[in-house]
Amino acid sequence: MEKALLPQAFWFRLAAACPRIDGMPKASGRGGLLDLPASCLMTDLSSLEGRGSWASVRVGWNPGGLGIAVLAGLAPGNLPADRPEGFADVNLWIDTRDTRNVSRATRFCHRFAARLMLSRDRKGLSVQINQRPIARATADAPMCDHSLISSRTELTRSGWVLETFLPAGTLNGFDPETNRRLGFAYQVSDHIREDQFLGVGRDFPLGENPSLWATLELKP
Repeated sequence: MEKALLPQAFWFRLAAACPRIDGMPKASGRGGLLDLPASCLMTDLSSLEGRGSWASVRVGWNPGGLGIAVLAGLAPGNLPADRPEGFADVNLWIDTRDTRNVSRATRFCHRFAARLMLSRDRKGLSVQINQRPIARATADAPMCDHSLISSRTELTRSGWVLETFLPAGTLNGFDPETNRRLGFAYQVSDHIREDQFLGVGRDFPLGENPSLWATLELKP
């Protein structure tokens, strides 16, 4: 069978329900930062290309901001040696206006990059999350105060977990009272497996073109 010229995800404009989850982020203590339920799970389009997924992403919201959790299985074999470029990476793109008719980012479009690093004893993970500019944007979103972002990582026997909460103050234009639709895309990467995306991947200018992103519908 000949390979399709375009990925199957290209033919879909995904709209996913994003439930309201009050009480996040949780106060410091035992347990997770978000503990998002299964109802927050994003639809996985990998099967359209005949591939299995190795990570799952959950997203929830409340008036205080947006919570995102990534749960990934470990690559086959032992943990790789730590590398200067990191253990794994997660990129998140968010458009607080869900602009569908422009191909270049606006001041409401944001990119957050998370880099996970193994601890020296290889028994834990740390994470650095930074906002980064979007190439070819017509206007840049204001750079946020990174100290406002809450995050937690965990290395488990079967994989790893990243939880992050992006407060409303880090998302220019975030106003659920007047707009319940957000543009959203992600990329999960490690040095062994093929990158995982919500929809189309790097065959397209995903990181620059918000019309290629999916839609989050903020549910009450």
